[in-house]
Amino acid sequence: MKTIQTSRFQILIATHSGMCFGVRQAIEATESLLSSRSATILGELAHNPVVQSRMAHLGAHPGQLQNHRAQTPDVVITAHGASDQDRERWKRQGYRILDTTCPLVRVAHQKLANLVAKGYFPVIIGKEDHVEVRGLRGDFSQAQVILQEKDFSKIPQVEKIGLISQTTQPIERVIDLVKALRNHRPEADVTFCDTVCQPTKDRQRSLDDLCRAADVVIAVGGKSSNNTAALARTARAHGCQAYHIEGPSDLRDRWLAGARKVGLTAGTSTLEVSVQAVTKRLQELGS
Repeated sequence: MKTIQTSRFQILIATHSGMCFGVRQAIEATESLLSSRSATILGELAHNPVVQSRMAHLGAHPGQLQNHRAQTPDVVITAHGASDQDRERWKRQGYRILDTTCPLVRVAHQKLANLVAKGYFPVIIGKEDHVEVRGLRGDFSQAQVILQEKDFSKIPQVEKIGLISQTTQPIERVIDLVKALRNHRPEADVTFCDTVCQPTKDRQRSLDDLCRAADVVIAVGGKSSNNTAALARTARAHGCQAYHIEGPSDLRDRWLAGARKVGLTAGTSTLEVSVQAVTKRLQELGS
């Protein structure tokens, strides 16, 4: 990890942090489209206020995936993906679709479809109201979403249970939940397909290293970013003070009182410019 020394404390920057390739590709593709004509983005292209502001400046209109009405002939499906049903509805109504679904989210959709085709009852590990999870569930109305052991009651008494995960869930939590379900339903064939994406795993692994060294951890990302919130929660579980911020103005000097090493990480939808701005502010507070 990168280290920056100030007079008060060291700033430790996680080896893997910040924007992943899927979000970066979605932004680049959308910016390319907006350079020639306006378009409606169906949701948040990234859970990041800086990105949202930039898209609006370039002429993007806000929209919702399930509304099936847009202000422009072109619509953008975000990196979080969508159900095939929603894609078809937009096509039938004559809209031109720029589909920026992350390739790793597409893999999750395919693995879920494969499980259903093999006769498994579909279960998704994730946040029920998250846009990615809604997209995964959209083509399989019977699918259940779980995030804690108490959610097992949602799963009917079936012989075969097939699980996948929201791509940005902490892999340790996912594995523990799968083990718990197998213990809870020993009579069932419980099959798990690991769909937690590698960028998320890399960031979680780097966070573990960061927490072993730092007293305080700062996680940078939009307030609606699930994976940034997960980074902060995991850091707290490791015994660190941890704070989830969107930018340098959110930092509070009192958080750093007595700290000798301050860790810095960022979610998969966080721009490098945001990380740099927080780093600069930490250097100011450290001097």
